[in-house]
Amino acid sequence: MQASGHASATSLPIGSDADLAWVRQQVRQCAAQLGFGLVQQTKLVTAASELARNTLVHGGGGRAEITPLDNGRTQGLRMSFTDEGPGIGDLDLAMSDGYTSGGGLGLGLSGAKRLVHEFEVDTEPGRGTTVTAVAWVTHVPSSRPGVR
Repeated sequence: MQASGHASATSLPIGSDADLAWVRQQVRQCAAQLGFGLVQQTKLVTAASELARNTLVHGGGGRAEITPLDNGRTQGLRMSFTDEGPGIGDLDLAMSDGYTSGGGLGLGLSGAKRLVHEFEVDTEPGRGTTVTAVAWVTHVPSSRPGVR
């Protein structure tokens, strides 16, 4: 995975509900510029919203980094959410379907993971958490030859 040469990462603070709205807006704008379709944009914004809220509520705030990608075949978007909070004590539990600590969209980490192509959690109790999600532009094949 390689960051594209023509665009750089955007780093955004996460310290308030207003920051959550700003992160969602920036993810949608970047995804649209990269050629993500509307459904893919919505999935990315939903994942970003959940992960940014986790950063604020459970991590005490932190940063989001949004990075356009180009792997030579297609465009993509990497979103990293970093906090210096208490970390996740039981990552397996936190990643299990149906687990929620309340207050978010009810997706949890497992729901956010299902919305992207690549997902990684780096956490340790007392050290904070970084969640990185990557999605690639996918084009739906047309139902009839020659139709786009």
